[in-house]
Amino acid sequence: QVQLVESGGGLVQAGGSLRLACAGSRHTICISAMGWYRQAPGKERELVATITSAGITNYADSVKGRFTISRDNGNGTLYLQMNTLKPEDTAVYYCNARRSTVSLCSGYSPSYWGQGTQVTVSS
Repeated sequence: QVQLVESGGGLVQAGGSLRLACAGSRHTICISAMGWYRQAPGKERELVATITSAGITNYADSVKGRFTISRDNGNGTLYLQMNTLKPEDTAVYYCNARRSTVSLCSGYSPSYWGQGTQVTVSS
């Protein structure tokens, strides 16, 4: 029912910026949080940043001060502003939406994932 569509990935030089967007998830009572994850070659998928329905944000230590997660409450679009990019930020970035555990939301999948978008940072 929920399909997340990502955009904004690409190739950028070290020190540059990119803005990722994830469309398709409206902030309803059944979405408790959204987030961005990434997976670099040969590594496990890791959490980058999350934001709850209340607007509380969390960031991985490696991106604190450089990345900003936000959402548009009007259309549910999730964003990740990435500044001062480093070659080690190179990865496939995935959008995620997490379902609330309340009984009212039991008809939805526990989690939804986007298709992933490639971010490559050159030195």
